[in-house]
Amino acid sequence: MYTAKLWQRAEGAFLLALGFCLYAYHGASFSWWAAVLIFLAPDLTFAGYLLGPKRGAIAYNLLHTYAFGAVILCIGYGLANPLIISLGALWLAHSGFDRVLGYGLKSPEGFEITHLGKIGKSKAAD
Repeated sequence: MYTAKLWQRAEGAFLLALGFCLYAYHGASFSWWAAVLIFLAPDLTFAGYLLGPKRGAIAYNLLHTYAFGAVILCIGYGLANPLIISLGALWLAHSGFDRVLGYGLKSPEGFEITHLGKIGKSKAAD
């Protein structure tokens, strides 16, 4: 069955692959561990939840939209800067990776409520 969630996960897989391809092509000379840290950096937005679910969702969503990585990527291309291109590519790949795993944009009602459905322990309660 084709569902919106399946399409959004497929779109995430495409952007994950695209981000990695762009990184490989333009790749700044990051060591593998630095590239992994940069790839995981968007998850630092979890700290926003220390200020409550509404602010946490804003912080998380702002940096987990495809647009954020795409803007960084475009700035990098505009400046012909491989470092910025690489950062944007890895950021875009991260957002795609989250969608593949089913982690969607967050609702101000709680971390576990996303545009792709519930995640975590609360999912089992459904």
